[in-house]
Amino acid sequence: MEVLKSAADHEVSMTLPLMCDDQKQEQYGYGSGGKHDSNYSHRPKTSNTSFVKTVFNGAGLLSIPYALSSGGWLSLILLLVIALAAFYSGLLIKRCMDLDSSNIKTYPDIGHCAFGRKGRTLVSIFMYIEQYLVPTGFLILGGDNLNNLFPGIKLEIMSGLITISGVQLSILIVALVILPTVWFDNLSILSYVSASGVIASGIIFGSIMWAGAFDGIGFHIEEGVVLNWKGIPTAVSLYAFCYSAHPVFPTLYTSMKNKNQFSNVLVLCFIICTSTYALMAVVGYLMFGSKVQSQITLNLPTMKLSSKVATYTTLITPIAKYAINIRPIVDEVQSSLPNNLNTKFSGMIIGTIILISNVMIALTIPFFASLMALVGAFVSVTGSITLPCLCYLKISGTYKRFGWELAILVTIMVMGFVVAISGSYTSLLEIIGNLQL
Repeated sequence: MEVLKSAADHEVSMTLPLMCDDQKQEQYGYGSGGKHDSNYSHRPKTSNTSFVKTVFNGAGLLSIPYALSSGGWLSLILLLVIALAAFYSGLLIKRCMDLDSSNIKTYPDIGHCAFGRKGRTLVSIFMYIEQYLVPTGFLILGGDNLNNLFPGIKLEIMSGLITISGVQLSILIVALVILPTVWFDNLSILSYVSASGVIASGIIFGSIMWAGAFDGIGFHIEEGVVLNWKGIPTAVSLYAFCYSAHPVFPTLYTSMKNKNQFSNVLVLCFIICTSTYALMAVVGYLMFGSKVQSQITLNLPTMKLSSKVATYTTLITPIAKYAINIRPIVDEVQSSLPNNLNTKFSGMIIGTIILISNVMIALTIPFFASLMALVGAFVSVTGSITLPCLCYLKISGTYKRFGWELAILVTIMVMGFVVAISGSYTSLLEIIGNLQL
């Protein structure tokens, strides 16, 4: 499937941040109760490039050096474990579709096929939660980087009675820039910008490498710890956040011209993405050691050209992607309104309310790493690893037959459950601890 159709398609990115391919809301079953449009079979075919764009997670790329610093060098093994589990669950999605290809076209369809309406609802809930929290992360990401570029900016209201400064002011500025995009009915321009995420990531990665090699930062092999048990939950949660593209896999599979190549494309895609994540983690950790921040761009010297390129590129992409990411929620709320209220203006109001609520959360919890770790642990692990295994168990009837496949599935689900509980608990503790400072 080629990236970007017309804005009438309301393209959205399920996973998110910064650099994933944008897909239509119908791909997830949003706003239609899982029904598929009559033109589904006429959708363009998926290219291998689109697959990589979809799986690749830009916010994850920026935060993965911090994940490595949290868990230590040996936590890279867990990155590989998460990647393998996510890859296997991607194959399970394909198998589910092959078992009932006539009824499964979207990710919520898999939940419905396995557990009926409750299954569809459960899958949709996790998708909507991620669709809501990731844009909140965009605001924090933008606010942090804007504040890093222009430290010390402040706004005084009522002759200095009220002063807003730092990250809070930067978040508000980013939100004001984003606000007009929320009112757009035609998102095609933003779609083209946001779909350039892979290019943006290449620019960011190249700029960081340049900063390390030529701007005096260097790579310090002696930096870092081998293993930090206390940081493992955070590290694994952020690793899992990098692999949250599974809701779009059913649509990509359906739109492939040669479906037999799905597994091969998935292998190539995961190899490319995991290698890139690992390389960025190692490079960032060698550059800054335990001092690496939640987004590696915050560590870069702001006066260097390479740093400015990386930071401005980081700023532009989330601004372009915000409206596209919240579109499924806007459309779903609109579809529940009476016909006389289901207007363009109501969509603008709904989008504005969502933005305001995101801003309130971002101002209250401006902790990017902790929030994204919570998303990774609670939403990404459940939605992209545990649920595919659970649905496949039911649809295939594997739960009735004891064997290696059942053992593998149960092992992955137990691992997912442990990561979800420990990661969510640790992230919430970090958020509460930061709020009390």
